[in-house]
Amino acid sequence: MEKTISINVGSSTLKFKLFEMPEETVIASGAVDRIGIDGSVFTIKTADGQKKEIKQPIKNHEEAVNLLLNELLSQKIIKSYDEITGVGHRVVAGGEIFKDSALITDKTLQQIEDLKEYAPLHNPANAVGIKAFKKVLPDVTSVAVFDTSFHESLPAKNYIYSIPYEYYEKYGVRKYGAHGTSHKFVAGRAAKLMGKPLEELNLITLHLGAGGSITAIKHGESYDTSMGFTPLSGITMATRSGDVDASLVAYLMEKLQVKNPNDFIDILNKKSGLFGISGISPDLRDIEDQKDSNPRAQLAIDIFVNNIVKYIGSYAAELGSIDGIVFTAGIGENSWKMRGRIGRALKLFNVEVDDEINQNGSGARFITKPNSGVSMMVIPTDEELAIAREVEKFKNEK
Repeated sequence: MEKTISINVGSSTLKFKLFEMPEETVIASGAVDRIGIDGSVFTIKTADGQKKEIKQPIKNHEEAVNLLLNELLSQKIIKSYDEITGVGHRVVAGGEIFKDSALITDKTLQQIEDLKEYAPLHNPANAVGIKAFKKVLPDVTSVAVFDTSFHESLPAKNYIYSIPYEYYEKYGVRKYGAHGTSHKFVAGRAAKLMGKPLEELNLITLHLGAGGSITAIKHGESYDTSMGFTPLSGITMATRSGDVDASLVAYLMEKLQVKNPNDFIDILNKKSGLFGISGISPDLRDIEDQKDSNPRAQLAIDIFVNNIVKYIGSYAAELGSIDGIVFTAGIGENSWKMRGRIGRALKLFNVEVDDEINQNGSGARFITKPNSGVSMMVIPTDEELAIAREVEKFKNEK
């Protein structure tokens, strides 16, 4: 049977999911954490629920890939590498070059690396993962699936910044967005849950995890989105600031005596957001635990909710009407408290949260009462499945 593996590489991580295709059956999944860092660990879970953890030094992504593939063989999940006929790689930034998923060639890989300025935390790591798999599986159909592709439908009024237009023409400076694979996937699932064609719906999708973005979807297409030129802008995130006044950067660089702009961008990316406000942790669960005793923890929660509500309100005005609001990703899927706070803050739309289903339900579901002015849903995202489906398109073209 043919198998496709979906890969999501970070600077020190590699997450994967192996599918039997075209049945879309998950046969294994897992992650390699702390690559190149003390305490490296590889975890693999099979379809029958068996889980194995390997703790050993893993110096680089190539070692991680070899460990992963060898473990698939040793556990007899695959009989040979020949069973893997497709590899799909998540790539964050495709710029204006990649308006859709792309077959990975030497040229494609170079372009991904050239776009590193658009996603400095992500694209270089994505490229490393591609190279590592290419070395072991050089002849397999390999596809790059871009977070930005879904947002190619944005109208110019929503992606052009109010700066000299020539900067867009010369340097490609514009809003690109991110998490497009996730937003597209959950929008499609929402349409099925609502029993209506996606093309007839206006949705607002909330991808709320360590990184967070909000997308306005008009008749099935991305119409506006909160992340911008890079994944730094938009709502408050775990360690990312979200939107800030650009003059603040110059002001604080002088006060902190930061000479290199990239050093300050590092502060906005890694030391800000929920972590920077609370001073506790980037993990919302840790902040929730201290909200009653630590005013800064409560403030971080209040700011997070307020940011999201403001985006929902502005996107509702842009769309003219909204049929549904979708929660997904780590916080969106798992924090019933946060969903409840956001729902209660949307009084303008007569949202009526069903507390019982919101707190105790599971899987894809409505979390609002039948008389709610706007339907709210929880839909687990599956970016890996979406990536595997993109790989199948290229297989079928051969």
